Amino acid sequence: MSTFASQTSPAQLFDKHQATLDAAVAAIQNRGYWTPYPEMPSPKVYGETAQEDGRQAVEACFNHEFELNQPGQIGWMATERSPYGVELGVRYPVCDADALIAAAQAAMPAWQRIGAQGRAGVCLEILDRLNKRSFEIAHAVMLTTGQGWMMAFQAGGPHAQDRGLEAVAYAWNEMKAVPAETVWEKPQGKNPPLKMKKHFEVVGRGVALVIGCGTFPTWNTYPGLFAALATGNPVIVKPHGNAILPAAITVRIAREVLAEAGLDPNLVTLAAFDKRDATQSLATNPAVKSIDFTGGNTFGQWLIDNARQSQVYAELAGVNNVVIESTDQYKAMLRNLAFTLCLYSGQMCTTTQAILVPAGGIDTDQGPKSYDEVCTDLAAAIDKFLADPAVATAVLGAIQSPDTLRRIDESVEYGRVVRASSKIAHADFPQAEVRSPLLLACDAADEKSYMEERFGPISFVVKVADGAAAVALSERIVREHGALTVGIYSSKPDVIDAMTEATWRAGVALSINLTGGVFVNQSAGFSDYHGVGMNPAANASYSDSAFVANRFRVVQRRYHID
Repeated sequence: MSTFASQTSPAQLFDKHQATLDAAVAAIQNRGYWTPYPEMPSPKVYGETAQEDGRQAVEACFNHEFELNQPGQIGWMATERSPYGVELGVRYPVCDADALIAAAQAAMPAWQRIGAQGRAGVCLEILDRLNKRSFEIAHAVMLTTGQGWMMAFQAGGPHAQDRGLEAVAYAWNEMKAVPAETVWEKPQGKNPPLKMKKHFEVVGRGVALVIGCGTFPTWNTYPGLFAALATGNPVIVKPHGNAILPAAITVRIAREVLAEAGLDPNLVTLAAFDKRDATQSLATNPAVKSIDFTGGNTFGQWLIDNARQSQVYAELAGVNNVVIESTDQYKAMLRNLAFTLCLYSGQMCTTTQAILVPAGGIDTDQGPKSYDEVCTDLAAAIDKFLADPAVATAVLGAIQSPDTLRRIDESVEYGRVVRASSKIAHADFPQAEVRSPLLLACDAADEKSYMEERFGPISFVVKVADGAAAVALSERIVREHGALTVGIYSSKPDVIDAMTEATWRAGVALSINLTGGVFVNQSAGFSDYHGVGMNPAANASYSDSAFVANRFRVVQRRYHID
């Protein structure tokens, strides 16, 4: 235990960060713009040497063992392959799953006793330290996922921290609504009243398992990690085999904070497994009471079907789509869509895949545009955006998975190629797998082409009968296959109203006429509700009180008093 522990009690940590927590609670209530974690990698904010310090910290891990001092270690593993061609060679501890479970359960009672306020204080300190090491985490995210540097810093660092803090704020809101104690007094007429003292304890449900994804190993991990931890549960983080380093750094920081606060660091552990059956065994352990998962439908559905002892929060594949019915800003619309399709090569759970356009074309501020013209002009907008190789590689990043590379090549059979995908050379990383977007045209009847997620820089301009048919098809896609985002471009209020009501019925977030610096595949912490929990792509909302409320129970005790 650290000798610094007596100086950093959970109560002191709460006092240290209470202003941030209060502001976060206010932010989730008013939903305006707010963040305590600056998203720009400015040396004035993070320190003059932060960029270089972060890079060196990550490179110091290469070809070394990443020590965590966890229980039940039985070996080491190194599975990561950088999409940029960098040799990583980091070896992570492989621990016996039963040992991690036992250690988590042993750590839970002390975590319970410090109460909601103490737990919030510790979580806020972890987030504060993660923020201070944003450059280190960003380098780890970039090299393991293939994200461009700016996205890796923002999404992997401050934006992920926003999501973690958002979860703590919701957890705190729910837990503080439970009174610690009360005196219950029931009148008995002429007889003395019945009097009882009652105590109410917020109790975590049990071990939480957070299963990370390969493309956003912090942004998609922090909500479940902090929601579970703040509500009184120990957490086992099981990262994707190709994006372990960002999770390992996070776990190490959490364990350091816990130890310094006089708590058992085994409240947060890393489960590095290279075989799916090991993860399946852990997920179905009776002690695991909640599972957070982001990834493919096959394993996600397996968790829902088989981990019956656990509450599963799953974000799965979907078919995000945009309806183009008309526009009074044609060029701006095309620029916005082009950036949307290029950002991180479409390797986002929110990226548009199907663009629904009427067969008779659309009305625009530049006159009528046929379906074919929309296809051609969108391809040209992508070409223009990617004309500068430095911009192209910065925005596209690199392809994370060999499966995605194969999928790009195979998808040309699903439609008429409007814009072919091509390999782009990266000036800094000669071995990087950089691919430009593939744009295909198909008819609405060709459902086998666009009616399933084709993860990566692959999108379809789907020819539909008219605007009404486009709205109806968008709703059916969401209902049957799920989506996290949909969009509408229309200059007609009645069409926008119809699309709005369709999204209410299907349960999906809607973006209307985006032409500026906000894109359909972006989600702002403390403001946007990410995931509605009403369609097959997500069985939970990740930005409301329901995301935390089922992770704890209230256990009472009572006794007579005079």
